[in-house]
Amino acid sequence: MKKLKLSESQIVNMLNEGEQSIPVADLCRKYQIANSTYYKLKSKYTGMSVSDLQRLKALETENNRLKQMYADLSLDHKILKETMEKKYPELIDDN
Repeated sequence: MKKLKLSESQIVNMLNEGEQSIPVADLCRKYQIANSTYYKLKSKYTGMSVSDLQRLKALETENNRLKQMYADLSLDHKILKETMEKKYPELIDDN
């Protein structure tokens, strides 16, 4: 997937211009994005200020980092559990 080239302030400005009845085709040409991209951004970010948008992006980044950490720890736990089951089968409770 291609990364969006627009900054938070550009997104907010573009959506504000769209609310001022500037045609979507003109906005898409000006910001060099597809119509579908405009509508996706509009549905996700309408009503947000630049600071709200920056905070949202920071939270999304943090959430992705935490998900990756959880996946790594989950994998480590699974490997350790399998190793313990092979090495010490008598410790495993079969309830």
